Amino acid sequence: MMHPVRSLQPARWLLVLAILLLAGCAIAKPRMDDPLEKYNREVYKFNNVVDQAVLRPAAVGYRKVTNPPVRRSISDFFTNIRMPINVVNDLLQAQPTHALQDTGRFLVNLTLGIGGFFDPASQLGLPLQDNDFGITLARWGVPEGDFLMVPLLGPSTMRDVWRLPVDNYFLDPLAIYSSTHHYHGLQYVPQAIYVVTLRARALDAEGFLESAYDPYVFLRDAYRQQRLYQIYRGNPPAAIIEQMQGLDQDNFDPDQLLEQQHAWEKAHPKQGQPKQNPPKQGQPIQ
Repeated sequence: MMHPVRSLQPARWLLVLAILLLAGCAIAKPRMDDPLEKYNREVYKFNNVVDQAVLRPAAVGYRKVTNPPVRRSISDFFTNIRMPINVVNDLLQAQPTHALQDTGRFLVNLTLGIGGFFDPASQLGLPLQDNDFGITLARWGVPEGDFLMVPLLGPSTMRDVWRLPVDNYFLDPLAIYSSTHHYHGLQYVPQAIYVVTLRARALDAEGFLESAYDPYVFLRDAYRQQRLYQIYRGNPPAAIIEQMQGLDQDNFDPDQLLEQQHAWEKAHPKQGQPKQNPPKQGQPIQ
């Protein structure tokens, strides 16, 4: 049975961070190929309730008791400790050069970076590359399949959902540690902290999702665009981008999308503003 803490492996709140990168892209045409939309929307509502009740308060509390350098070091540690996921998928994709590069990055940060709490590898020209089993399947020609909202985990596809058991349970050192050690539940604390750090990083990007014409559609399309850029290592073919954004279709009308967005913002003026917690008296605004 899936342990509660392990089931929260991260609601892919990094996706919300990706929205920041995608906010400046051309407006993407809402996708119509969503046969599971009714189910997905219900799961989206459920995930949002869980997030507002559990994850977001924990993330806000984490931000209050830590400063940016501490949060950056903790984030670097978790990023580095999960590098074996990248390396194994590099090998599965028959890319030994990337596997050597990711192994070098892992070892440099593990040693010179004092256990991974610092990131000297980036300064040495060893950049961080996104990789997982979903990308491996894509590069071997497995079709994307329908979009899928996974309870507690967030957006995925029929193809990407396989990275959950393969990466998060067989390759992730945190999961391997928790499954091989038993300290009355305390073995899951590192994974819980990892989830909270991801959610804390997404706090600043919430406004983009909340101000969307349809938050579910925005999240769905942003996820698919993010995955497209990851599969092609940040350089997808122009034809594929145009197809995803609907620019290759004669009936594509960006003005209509803007009108819908503006109409929604007028009807929901408060929801169009990012949530902010007012600082306590005498406390500086961060």
